[in-house]
Amino acid sequence: MDLGLSDRVCTVTGSTGGIGERVVELLRAEGAHAVSSGRSEQGPGDRHVSVDLAARGGPERLIAETLERFGRLDVLVNNVGGTDIRKLADLTDDDWQASFELNLMSAVRATRAALPAMREQGAGTIVNVSSTAAKRPSTSMPDYSVMKAALLSFSRLVADLYAADGIRCNAVTPGPTATRTWLGEGGLADQQGDREQVLAKVAAGRPLGRLAEPDEIAAVVVFLCSDRASYVTGAAWSADGGTVPIIV
Repeated sequence: MDLGLSDRVCTVTGSTGGIGERVVELLRAEGAHAVSSGRSEQGPGDRHVSVDLAARGGPERLIAETLERFGRLDVLVNNVGGTDIRKLADLTDDDWQASFELNLMSAVRATRAALPAMREQGAGTIVNVSSTAAKRPSTSMPDYSVMKAALLSFSRLVADLYAADGIRCNAVTPGPTATRTWLGEGGLADQQGDREQVLAKVAAGRPLGRLAEPDEIAAVVVFLCSDRASYVTGAAWSADGGTVPIIV
């Protein structure tokens, strides 16, 4: 299936591993020009920008470098994010602020920087990677849940405001995914106890009985970036193995 992404210029935040890395690789496989980004010095994109996306000015620099190199921006995927296992009562103001900067403001700043070019082009696509925790808050990831819920609201707001400019904005809400965030040493599994027991419990909590693979989430993201999703905007697509039921 031709997704209509050939020669499109796509920027993906937080794309040196996990879901973001696979999004870049799938976009390139479709013939797109992909810009990867993150704190690492190297990434999988046609061009890589080493940047702290949680810092003021970081997302803006990423978009500026994309436009300087390619002269346009067709697709923005706001993927960067992260959390640790924590209790609500233990979170400090600094903890809340750090989560706000990484999980919400990185997307707000990148989107704000990208919109003028997209509006001038008369077209653009934005996909925000949220979480199942946005729809059903995780008691062990309280700040993350709140920021990812705000990201869903922001996605819908952008979709409503800029549809007339030819800009679509959607969100994806993955469940636990087999990336280093969960599986890495000191990651979310290790933080909750015995790794194998934790992962077995997490897998059992999904109707499909397992964590997602990064490819499975990336495929949904890339579809939403594509012309095949041309009538989809303002949506929050679940890719969670059936974790959060749809209430009609």
